Amino acid sequence: MNYRSISDMNAAILRNMHRLPRDLDLVVGIPRSGMIAAEFVALLANIRLGDLDGYVAGRVYSAGATKAAGMRQARARRKVLVIDDSINGGTAMAGARARVAEAEPGDEVIFAAVYGSKPDHPEADLICETVPWPRMFQWNFMHHKFLAQACIDIDGVLCHDPSRDENDDGEAYNRFLAEARPLYRFTRPLGVLVTSRLEKYRAPTEAWLAAQGIAYERLLMLDLPSKADRQRLQAHGSFKGEVYRDSDAALFIESENRQALRIAEIAGKPVLCLQTHRMIEPSEAALVNKRLRGEARPVSRLVKKAAYAFLGQDRMAALKRRLSG
Repeated sequence: MNYRSISDMNAAILRNMHRLPRDLDLVVGIPRSGMIAAEFVALLANIRLGDLDGYVAGRVYSAGATKAAGMRQARARRKVLVIDDSINGGTAMAGARARVAEAEPGDEVIFAAVYGSKPDHPEADLICETVPWPRMFQWNFMHHKFLAQACIDIDGVLCHDPSRDENDDGEAYNRFLAEARPLYRFTRPLGVLVTSRLEKYRAPTEAWLAAQGIAYERLLMLDLPSKADRQRLQAHGSFKGEVYRDSDAALFIESENRQALRIAEIAGKPVLCLQTHRMIEPSEAALVNKRLRGEARPVSRLVKKAAYAFLGQDRMAALKRRLSG
């Protein structure tokens, strides 16, 4: 599963800004996801922003006071970029082309997508990065058809995590189960919900899921007597990893980085971590977990020096933060 976050999208646009005309007057986003890309380009290039509906109707967004002074005056024949977050079959981009042609704005219009399923699409003039199927994006993974084939965590995904006070394995926790605030709103039926909530809390968990209108295939819970037993056995990640390993699911969506690493290593399959919005592969998980357990061979000062020289200080610091979770 190829995954891209909002941060990845921003980086892809930055890498490709030099491929765009320097004299663009306007960037137009194809709603909804294309508006994220359009906003990034408009801010980076300091040009006006619009959406497709507004553009074909002759409207654009106003500019902030700090930006307007540096903007170019609109020309009679403008140079316009129409952009979407991604393109696969090309239907949305073809539709955008047709609407622009019908509106006859008299502008020079360039059509682009940040991500394409192949390097070239006839409907787009520019593709920033090729990301083939299967793929998933941070801004729309909640609507992906792949969710029916996934294992999905509950706390930190479907609802907020309980606080230390709420997680008392008693009255406060029962109140949390009934009143938990929803987080991500999934619009498709889900596969198997796999949670380290204890089996004795099945009834309130199922009641909350029903109240939220969440459709799912099965609910698997940890069958231990108490929170203390769960902590003593450190069963959070191992339970989820074993369920995932023995299932037909091809993806696990987990809220917490340490657990995601454990799940990926045990199952030998990828895990999407929502704490970092990264797809964790089993090979990476095994290496990081070895380091956390102190089993990995220490890196020599010479290797570290070479790595810093190759990656640079900032990228090495980011890598160290990523590995430390």
